Formats: sequence, C-alpha cells, structure tokens
Amino acid sequence: MLTRSSWPRAPTGSRETRHLPEPTFEPDFPIEPDVPVEDDAADHVGPLRRCLVTRERQEREIMLRFVVGPDSTLLGDALVFDVTATLPGRGLWLSARRDVVEMAIKRGVFSKAARKRLIIPERLADRVETVLENRIIELLGLARRAGAAVGGFEKVRERLASGQSALLVAASDGSEAEQARLRGHRQVSVVRPLTAGQLGAVFGRERTVHVSIGPGKLAGMIAVAAGRLAGFRPVEVAQEIATMAESGQREPQPG
Repeated sequence: MLTRSSWPRAPTGSRETRHLPEPTFEPDFPIEPDVPVEDDAADHVGPLRRCLVTRERQEREIMLRFVVGPDSTLLGDALVFDVTATLPGRGLWLSARRDVVEMAIKRGVFSKAARKRLIIPERLADRVETVLENRIIELLGLARRAGAAVGGFEKVRERLASGQSALLVAASDGSEAEQARLRGHRQVSVVRPLTAGQLGAVFGRERTVHVSIGPGKLAGMIAVAAGRLAGFRPVEVAQEIATMAESGQREPQPG
C-alpha cells in the first residue's frame, strides 16, 4: 500500500531548490557551564592552570594536558594526552594523579569542558602512566647523549664527590639503604621512577640501579616528569618494592 509523502509537492517543472535545515548538536549528557576551557595557546595566560576535577590551580609543568584531536567520527572526537603540552588547541588540564584521571572519566568532565562528545581511550590512566614512563626514558636518553647523565655506582659516587650531581635517579626496585649510603649527607634530590631494567636499557646494560644527572635544564625536566609519574604509583606499592629490594646488589660495572 502506498503512503502519501509529507513533503509538499513542487510545481511540475519547477527549478526551486529546497534546503534542509542545518543539523544542530544536541548532547544527551548535561553540560556544566562552570567548567572552563582556558585558551592556553596565548602567552599572556600565565604559568598556572586549573584542574577540571579538583579546581585547584597549579603550575602547568606538573599537570597533565589533554586536547581534542583531529580525528573525528560519528561517535565523537578523539581525546589525546599531550605529554609535552605543545599540541595546538585549548588544553583540558588535570592534576597528575591516577584518581583524578579516573574521576574525570567517571564524571564526563572532558566532554563537558570541550562542549562536545569525546571518545575516551580505554584504560586512559594506564595509557597516561605508560606515556609518562616513556617520556622519562626519552629525557634520560637525551641527558646521556649530552654527557649530563652517568650510570653505575662508581661513576655516580665520583660525580657526587665532585659536587656535579643535580639529581639522582635510583631504580624503583633497588635498595634504598644502598642509595642512602651512596648519597651520604649530601643534599641531592632523588627520584625513583623506573626499574633497574628500564634504567639499564638507557645505558645499554641489563641493569642500572644508580644514575646521576648533572646541573642543567634536563635535570629539572626529569625531576618534574618523575613527579608527574609518581601520581600514578600507589605509595604502598612503592614501599613494598623498596622493602623487598633491601638486599639488592650494585649493578655490574664495565671493565
């Protein structure tokens, strides 16, 4: 049975063009107008950013920046973690903590702030942690090639004795007691972001427990990167690893 069209008939032979109405974006989730998206592309904005979850303002270097990526589908636009905070577009900033990232996903904060449907990668917090780890490995590689990083107990001890160590990078599964003996009474910052195997790979070895970074910009960048990664590591787990590794040995030294 034929049904009658609801469209009005145009006169036969008419050349009139009928335009359909432009589609509008009507989100099926609530949008909160009090969730700001700051235009961080402008230099005058300053060094502070506000976390979309905690509402706390912090130095941008210690935070996590996300942007809306160029890839778009019918389901929404892609959310991208900008580890170096250099991608174009307005940033969606979060405190560098696993629980904050997970809360942002649960509350739909990214889509609300961007005012559009976003596709959130699966296991986003785990992905961010992996990217932060790789960033530290990249920075350590740059420091090694620049001669700013040395690895191994003896080389680090010599660097400390000469006063040319701005940062110590200790293996997270190494012995804290040995690290304390190596440092002695010297006031040197220590971070423990990577395992001995990961540190060893930077220096072409199986394991490296102790790394010294000389004064300069890279030391500060590595310290900040390690601080961001620490927000994804449970304190109890780190303490357990340190306790289990209390009898750890020094890494083998090249002959």
